[in-house]
Amino acid sequence: MKGSRPAQAELTRDNDLSKTEETRTVVSSMVDSLNDHEIDGMGGYFAQTFRWMGNAGCGTKLGLEAFQSNWQKPFQAAFSDKVCIDEARLAEGEWMAAFGRQEATHSGDFMGIKPTGKRVEIRYMDFWKVADGRIVDNYVMVDFPHVMQQLGVDPFKGHGWETLDT
Repeated sequence: MKGSRPAQAELTRDNDLSKTEETRTVVSSMVDSLNDHEIDGMGGYFAQTFRWMGNAGCGTKLGLEAFQSNWQKPFQAAFSDKVCIDEARLAEGEWMAAFGRQEATHSGDFMGIKPTGKRVEIRYMDFWKVADGRIVDNYVMVDFPHVMQQLGVDPFKGHGWETLDT
């Protein structure tokens, strides 16, 4: 017999499956608003106290104001003409996940890189939890090394960069 194992999927243990359509609607509408470069109306999709938790380079933002001041606005300043394209979405109850890309022009400082004017692809994954019609948690992973490589900076110094056609 094998040893004990850690508890799994605790965040979705009490997931209310009857909320699937509501979750889809909230997230889909939020993505549409992001594509419209909306900032002022984000409170319609995110709870004022939501948590935005990302990888290194994103960090954690607690609350809508912190998210907008320390992520959304600076990111929009760094990347203009931005469009978000979810390539896949999965929703179950109060949770929804997506992966995809943003296509944008590097028009402002980004991670110490001066504007290049280059059109880039910004790959991401998002996991959202919706409660009472608003996003309360957003787990994020953004592929910053890929963005940096497109801007001429190789954070890996030649290691770990392969493509499907090599």
